[in-house]
Amino acid sequence: MSEGSRLKGRVAFITGGASGIGKGIAERFIGEGAKVILFDRNGMLLKEVEQILKDDCIAVEGDVAIEKDIERAVAEGVKAFGRLDIGINSAGLGTYAYISEQIEEQWDMVIDICLKGVFLSMKHESRQMLSQGEGGVIVNIASLNSRQPAEGYSAYCSAKAGVEMITKVAAMELGPHRIRVCAISPGATDTPLIAGLKDAPELYAAVMDNTLLDRIGTTDDMASAALFLVSDDASWITGETLFVDGGCQTKRYPVLSDHIPALEMFMSKGK
Repeated sequence: MSEGSRLKGRVAFITGGASGIGKGIAERFIGEGAKVILFDRNGMLLKEVEQILKDDCIAVEGDVAIEKDIERAVAEGVKAFGRLDIGINSAGLGTYAYISEQIEEQWDMVIDICLKGVFLSMKHESRQMLSQGEGGVIVNIASLNSRQPAEGYSAYCSAKAGVEMITKVAAMELGPHRIRVCAISPGATDTPLIAGLKDAPELYAAVMDNTLLDRIGTTDDMASAALFLVSDDASWITGETLFVDGGCQTKRYPVLSDHIPALEMFMSKGK
C-alpha cells in the first residue's frame, strides 16, 4: 500500500495501539500523514512500537477502564501534537465461559475493557474535539459478535453489542458539532489474540467455514476500513457500523462446544 497524504495535519488517539488492529491502523494513518497517540496497558510493546514509528507518534501507558488514565493520555497527546482530530477505540479482549459458569470478575473485566473503555475514551476524545470547535471523527472497534452470538462469549458479545449502540447514541449527540462517530465490526482477524488458532486445525477449519472469502481478516483490512471512515470520503457517514468480516454475518458462528480440546489449545497459546 503506497503512502499518501489523506490525513496530513491530523492527530489520532488510538487505544489498544501496541499490537493487532490498533497498531495496524496507527501504521496506516502515519503513512497517510497523521500523527498518532498510542495508548495501551502493555508498556513493553508500546515502547517497541514507539521506536519503530519514531517522531510520528507518542506512546502513553495506561488502562482504558480507568478514567484518569484516559484523560491523562489525551492531554499528553494534545500537549505533544497540539490537537486531536481522530479517536480509534480498539482495546478489547474476551474470555470463554458458559453463563452458568461465568466468574463475575471475568465478566467485569471484559465489560470494563470492551465497553466501559470505549465510553471513557469517547468521553475524553469528544471533549477535546468540542473544545477545538472544528469537528472530528471517532471510530469504535466493535465485532462480528455485536450481532452474531457465540456460545461461551456472553460478556464479549454483550459488550460489543453495547459498543454498536453507544456508537449510534454518540453520533446523535455529537453530530451537531460536526463530530462523526462510526464503528467497525471485524470478523476473525489475524492478530496476536488469535495467534494460536492455526495450531488448533479443527477450530481453525470451523472458523474458516464461517467466512465466504476463504481467509480470515488482516489488520490491513481493518486499517483500510478505518482510513475510509475517518477520511473526507466518508464525510456524510455517521452512526453506522461497517462489518469487515468476509461475509460471516451470512453464516453461523462455530459451535465452540464441538471443539473443546482445540479451543483449550487455542486459548492456552493466546495467553
